[in-house]
Amino acid sequence: MDKQHSQHMTIINLSEQNSVFNHFISEMRDKRVQKDSMRFRTNLERTGEIFAYEISKTLSYSTKEVETPLGIAAVNTFDDKIVLGTILRAGLPLHQGMLNIFDKAENAFLAAYRKYGKDNKFNFEFEYANMPSIDGKVLVIADAMIATGASVIAAYDQFAEKGTPKHTHIVCPFASSYGVECLSKKLPHKSVTLWVGAIDEELTNKSFIIPGLGDAGDLAFGSKH
Repeated sequence: MDKQHSQHMTIINLSEQNSVFNHFISEMRDKRVQKDSMRFRTNLERTGEIFAYEISKTLSYSTKEVETPLGIAAVNTFDDKIVLGTILRAGLPLHQGMLNIFDKAENAFLAAYRKYGKDNKFNFEFEYANMPSIDGKVLVIADAMIATGASVIAAYDQFAEKGTPKHTHIVCPFASSYGVECLSKKLPHKSVTLWVGAIDEELTNKSFIIPGLGDAGDLAFGSKH
């Protein structure tokens, strides 16, 4: 596993190793495959499962005894309580993939939108937030794309109102280098890990990632007005 350690946080880019994960990323980028929205959602869900599996390796484990029909087996299982937090709407398939793995996790949902001002500058406004306490738990924040990083930073601040997590994992299949740098500067380095599937170098003046993949929400659920 390739990790980038900085004074701000750990960044793990899954595309830097050869695995089937890259096949899912490739299909989500491919404009021909994108025409199949069900395939796009499935690929997002698959990446969520892989992210969750990798995150599971970082949790705290202890040995428990399990009674089988023929005896007692000792099994190492994790002890952490997990909260899966997702920024709507493109994050939903990603969330489902992680929930397939962490099937006993608590869940949290945030609905945010870009509020534009002059010169295409914007802030993120939250219309809806539903979340449990995160105090002492492992928090996983999922967003399909990190362009400027503003949505994830705003979401992190929202969650911080519900307690102090043991550790926060941010999961994002597609990110820009600018967004990653912003997160690494503004989030606490010791308690945050960023998991990405691909990091692209360019942003448009409207903060769309290039080459990116387009609008993940539209590709998953249809265009919006």
